[in-house]
Amino acid sequence: MQLIHSVSELRARLAGENAVALVPTMGNLHEGHIALVRQARERGTCVVASIFVNPLQFGPNEDFDRYPRTLEADCAKLQGLADVVFAPSVGAMYPETQTVFVEPPPLANELCGACRPGHFRGMATVVLKLFNLVQPQVALFGKKDYQQLALIRQMVSQFNLPIEIVGGETVRAADGLALSSRNQYLSPAERTEAVFLYRTLVAAADALRADDKDPAVIEQKAAQALVKRGWQVEYVSIRAQAGLAIPQQGERARVILTAARLGKTRLIDNIEVCL
Repeated sequence: MQLIHSVSELRARLAGENAVALVPTMGNLHEGHIALVRQARERGTCVVASIFVNPLQFGPNEDFDRYPRTLEADCAKLQGLADVVFAPSVGAMYPETQTVFVEPPPLANELCGACRPGHFRGMATVVLKLFNLVQPQVALFGKKDYQQLALIRQMVSQFNLPIEIVGGETVRAADGLALSSRNQYLSPAERTEAVFLYRTLVAAADALRADDKDPAVIEQKAAQALVKRGWQVEYVSIRAQAGLAIPQQGERARVILTAARLGKTRLIDNIEVCL
């Protein structure tokens, strides 16, 4: 495995590779990331894992400065799984002030985008940069960030990029909590409570399958259940899996998404439902 920090070294290393699989990450790797890297190994002869905490997707009051940076431990986890770890500095990724951005579609201003203005513009911009630098044939992203995955699919399609986008299933702890680098912000008591986010989604999915309530009622009931336990709910929303549009009558493939804060920690999760 080769650890690379510079763009020129990355391009030299990948010259001639024709089956590159990319797993973009912000580091502080957990088993969810590692599962994506293992899938990448099945899809490419050269696996690249990028580790970069992207300042463009953090708002002024978010956790960019304290976001965990654990490069040495991350590289140890990737040993034997990735061929290249690309861990650029901010200066390497943005050698000049970034004034050209990817302007995502209106979906970027809904759900998480409504609570984090500019987040998806920064995400899409850095992902397009990574695609340009790595030139992968396939790229893998976790379904836990369902809205991110939907926006990346749209970007790749509309820019005619020759990249297959693969969504990896959410990896969960034994009690159901979706693995996330931000889980380590939780206190022991909050970690015990955090699983209720997933349990609320499961209950909402059961109600949706039973077809005994209007989706808006299911959303409201799920949000109220969280609020009663002390959560600050940003949204609970039932959408179509395809493009995260508002579901049409008879649309069977749906997803229930939520974002909520427990103490100072913002958690997101979702569950796919087939009616």
